[in-house]
Amino acid sequence: MLRVGAHGFFLTLITISATLAIGMLIGRALKVERKAAMLIAVGTAICGGSAIAAIGPVIKASDEEMSVSLGTVFILNAVALFLFPIIGHALHMSEDSFGVWAALAIHDTSSVVGAAASYGKHALEIATTIKLTRALWIIPVAFFFAYLEARHDRVHPSDEHIGRPKLQVPWFIGLFVLASVIRSLMPGAGNLYGEIGIVAKALLSLTLFLIGAGLSRSAIIKVGARPFIAGISLWILVAVTTLGIILGLR
Repeated sequence: MLRVGAHGFFLTLITISATLAIGMLIGRALKVERKAAMLIAVGTAICGGSAIAAIGPVIKASDEEMSVSLGTVFILNAVALFLFPIIGHALHMSEDSFGVWAALAIHDTSSVVGAAASYGKHALEIATTIKLTRALWIIPVAFFFAYLEARHDRVHPSDEHIGRPKLQVPWFIGLFVLASVIRSLMPGAGNLYGEIGIVAKALLSLTLFLIGAGLSRSAIIKVGARPFIAGISLWILVAVTTLGIILGLR
């Protein structure tokens, strides 16, 4: 985890910063509500619904803004889960290349794992490590958005801005780090890790089912056209750009 994180530190910083900036510009151009655009951008830049859930309380997003952002991301997750493996096979991508692309261009960790698992075991290992290492960036990004929101509140004061932004701790990141430490300190417990992996795959299948079950026609309608267009435009830009870079380096 440390090796992957250190190797791609500046690339991760640049891609996350660029995605956030471009996402906000697209949102402004399409006249998407400011906080909804921020959440869609951060969900695309880092790890989908988890990032939105962590950043939403920081910027004091409303339930409507949260649901719009989550709906947009979950719809694109469902599409990517099936579309990415098809594209990968059509382009004859290696498992290494596909794992990197899935980790960079698919929103939620669960969908990254699902798409990579269908492509191959090695693709799954690469994608999971890169995606979860990338998810660690929720922490500094949350503090950055707290600063932006505090500055916005000073410039545009109102009753709804009373109180400090609440920082929502994404606990799954801490558990990921803990699991990495345990695995590094106790590499010999292979059988135990295998059994845990079986349970994890079953729970992942349940998670993906619940994501799909949460998408209804009313939820899609609630998203609206402009936020969805902003989300899909940013997602396509990220997916195509990262794919081009990966294929160019292959």
